[in-house]
Amino acid sequence: MAFVQVQRPRVSDVIMQRLEAMILEGSLKPGQKLPPERELAEQFGVSRPSLREAVQKLVARGLLVSRQGGGNYVCEQLGQSFRDPLLKLLAGHDEFHYDLLEFRHALEGLAAHYAALRATDADKAMLQRRFDALVATYEAMDPVEEAEADAAFHLAIAEAAHNVVLLHSMRGIFALLEQSIVKNLTSLFERHGSRDLLYDQHRDLLDAILSGDAEAARARSHEHLVFVEDSLLELTREETRFERAMRRVQVGG
Repeated sequence: MAFVQVQRPRVSDVIMQRLEAMILEGSLKPGQKLPPERELAEQFGVSRPSLREAVQKLVARGLLVSRQGGGNYVCEQLGQSFRDPLLKLLAGHDEFHYDLLEFRHALEGLAAHYAALRATDADKAMLQRRFDALVATYEAMDPVEEAEADAAFHLAIAEAAHNVVLLHSMRGIFALLEQSIVKNLTSLFERHGSRDLLYDQHRDLLDAILSGDAEAARARSHEHLVFVEDSLLELTREETRFERAMRRVQVGG
């Protein structure tokens, strides 16, 4: 019987696979700069030529970008499923705003569920920091600043779910998510007490994940988005009633 000889993998290929895994799992994020070559070679326990070869392969595949004299970076375009001009097209049409909320229902509920089951101590610490950063924006009353912190909190939940497909789906709509939240907050701030309710909802969602209650986490995520959707629908109805009343006044005048 003839046996096929087992070939040992090249060191550069092993390094390349490690870097690929780090990109997939979110340890290396789009646009992030890699550590200096010497430091990275020491961390992997390999020679610098082997590391350099692995990096060159990833550059050739479009996963890394090498800048002359500036180091190596993860490609910023990774995971951008919704790109311009589609991003601008979606953001500019209000009728699709609720489609995004429906999509968030499915995606974020699942993320919260798995985050409660899988979050490590490091994940929980990051979630707490992102929540604290969100709360710190409340005094500014700036919808844009708060939206960035809000979206970052929800993205941290996706990271804590430890599902790379789910994570990169969230990352793919991250810019659209921020724009959506800005629009939501700008409208919801018009309703008295909305910010306090949003704070309570985010806090309850965080508590459910930190306590490991997967079903409660999914439920809190669902309740939060239902509140946002119902509030926006009611605001739209109020605006329609106001415009209708103004037309009657103008006609009557």
